[in-house]
Amino acid sequence: MACPYFYPVEPFQDREWPTPPRLPLGDPYHGMCLVNPTRETRPEMDTLRHYCNLGYARGKCPRFPQDAAPDAVRFMVAGDHDGIVKLQYVVEKDHTPFEHGPLEYSLAEKRFLVSHSNELLRRQAQAYVESYVRRKTDPQTRAHHPHRR
Repeated sequence: MACPYFYPVEPFQDREWPTPPRLPLGDPYHGMCLVNPTRETRPEMDTLRHYCNLGYARGKCPRFPQDAAPDAVRFMVAGDHDGIVKLQYVVEKDHTPFEHGPLEYSLAEKRFLVSHSNELLRRQAQAYVESYVRRKTDPQTRAHHPHRR
């Protein structure tokens, strides 16, 4: 469950987090905090590891707004057939669904066919799909990180 204000930019290199736990975006990501959308902030490594990539940062991360509606976002693959990856997303508050829905991604076109209006959620879903495809097609990724899906 990634932080709902985290905009993932690029995956970590293996040496930056050699054995991460199972992560909501599949792989650990560097990125930006967009709590204030007019002021992008690049979180430090500890914040990326403990809050941005894992979510539920309310009361822990100094940037996380206490009055925020969502706490975390999670994704799952609901289907992968004929070049279309179907996802389900859930935005959570207090470990309870706050919002949910389907997304569909075309592997050939490298774009969402069914998307979401929220740019942060779209980018997190894109990062999740990229991680999913990497794990699915690169046996080395699974060999080095057997706990990843």
